[in-house]
Amino acid sequence: MSRKPRITVAGAGALGLTTALALADAGAEVAVYDPSPEGGTASAVAAGMLAPVFEAVLDAQTRGHFDLMLAARDLWPALEARIGVTVDRAGAMAVGDAAYLHAADAGIRKLGLHPTELARNAMIGLAPGLAPGWGHALLTREDWRIDAAATLVALRRAAEAAGVSFHARAADGFEGAERLVIATGMGRDLAVMAPLLDRLAPIKGHILRTEGPAYGGIVVRGQGAYVTAAADGLTLGATMQVGAEDLAVEADQVARLLEAGARLFPAVKDAKVTARTGVRAATPDGLPMVGRGRHHGVLLAVGARRNGWLLAPLVARIIAACVTEGDVGPYAARLDPGRFDNI
Repeated sequence: MSRKPRITVAGAGALGLTTALALADAGAEVAVYDPSPEGGTASAVAAGMLAPVFEAVLDAQTRGHFDLMLAARDLWPALEARIGVTVDRAGAMAVGDAAYLHAADAGIRKLGLHPTELARNAMIGLAPGLAPGWGHALLTREDWRIDAAATLVALRRAAEAAGVSFHARAADGFEGAERLVIATGMGRDLAVMAPLLDRLAPIKGHILRTEGPAYGGIVVRGQGAYVTAAADGLTLGATMQVGAEDLAVEADQVARLLEAGARLFPAVKDAKVTARTGVRAATPDGLPMVGRGRHHGVLLAVGARRNGWLLAPLVARIIAACVTEGDVGPYAARLDPGRFDNI
């Protein structure tokens, strides 16, 4: 760039912070606006899954986009080195009844991968505390994970070191900048500048964290819940309530997650549990809107549904390329906000 463009990024969640850092690294003068001290409720609450395989296998809306999700995951090692976090590459293990494992096996093989079949002894080695009733599992090493809260902190620290300024309020517009990147999740305050935000629908999710001994195992994908490591216990997730956007914790949703989690790890029954909620934004086709909006100077980075962390470095790369007039890559067309213009 011959002159530093001034960019306002609205939103300091996974997409906003990763994009702000990429823009700063590309030579832009970047300011981030977000009223939330945590930098985005959904990103902070998330379990930090970088899981192209099980998302493609278990989630109908992202089925068919494994190539895109795998490409996004493959950008994480560079981001890992850039911000100084650790990506957990141990993998994920499917645990469930015979029908569930058969479907998972078929789905993974359809992606061109070959899961590892595990017997009981191997399962316990990878997931201590697993319920005794489970005797077989499937393992893939292609799904990774990060600590979401720690990664938000690391992203902000790296962005600040790169010269990004932060403002603890919502952006009212361009804030004097030449470009505006909207990465506000379900926030609609900037809809006058980006009418396509009306295409977003909320999805509320509950996630539970237990207090107790640290869980040293890999991610377990069960029927009705997944279980991952937490700093001092387990993380259980996650419910999906399409259309809900309040943050109230609902007892029936918590009970459902606890029941599913206890089927995998019986110690959950007696553990002290903390429940949190977040609201994700989703587009009609399940993929985010990334790129130029209808109005000049406005770019969108919204609607990643439940794959915000996975897709963050790919979203950042596309937005940075839009600003620098560089190569947006092979996946930009699939994420182009203009795909909804005629719907």
